[in-house]
Amino acid sequence: MDFATYFPVWDRLTSAQQSRLVGGAVGRTVKKGTVLHSGADCTGLLLVETGQLRAYILSAEGREITLYRLFDLDICLFSASCMIRSLQFDITIETEKDTALYIIPAEIYQEVMTQSAPLANFTNELMADRFSEVMWLVEKILWESMDRRVAAFLLEEAAIEGSDRLCITHETIANHLGTHREVVTRMLRYFQSEGLVKLRRGVVELTDRERLKA
Repeated sequence: MDFATYFPVWDRLTSAQQSRLVGGAVGRTVKKGTVLHSGADCTGLLLVETGQLRAYILSAEGREITLYRLFDLDICLFSASCMIRSLQFDITIETEKDTALYIIPAEIYQEVMTQSAPLANFTNELMADRFSEVMWLVEKILWESMDRRVAAFLLEEAAIEGSDRLCITHETIANHLGTHREVVTRMLRYFQSEGLVKLRRGVVELTDRERLKA
């Protein structure tokens, strides 16, 4: 594993600091649907080698909403938010596909971060980027209509999967968007009546990308 791929400041760390991070990293291969982190636990820094993760939160009623997703060579910092004083998140991180990753324990990463200003600055930038994603999501929830959010999700999912045929349930879409399954079902049926998608059990097929984008 080349840690320099994940950390642009890798060459600015001392050899001892590099060895500490590499020596502390634990490799794991996990199946789709595995919960890697839940609540405010301090799992550690997650470095995705290959695969796909989903970070989401739960409402008091048990409804889910996706905050962001992680792909090859991404880093998940919120799973180790305990490293940053007074910052903890009740967040769940789950694998959406079979995933190979490395976990750097929070105490090891924090130890090196306190020694290295470049690593601390990089960590702050990474946290700011994630907050920007969350704020972008909040703006979409507050200001965008549900038809636009569903259309945007379908287009994003098609781009991720590289296919217009999405093997996904209405319940799963609702969980990503933080709404009820019935709302998604009504919206998809409307899209189908307009010729934008075709629906089959467990499958949504995009039939008119340009009108969905519009």
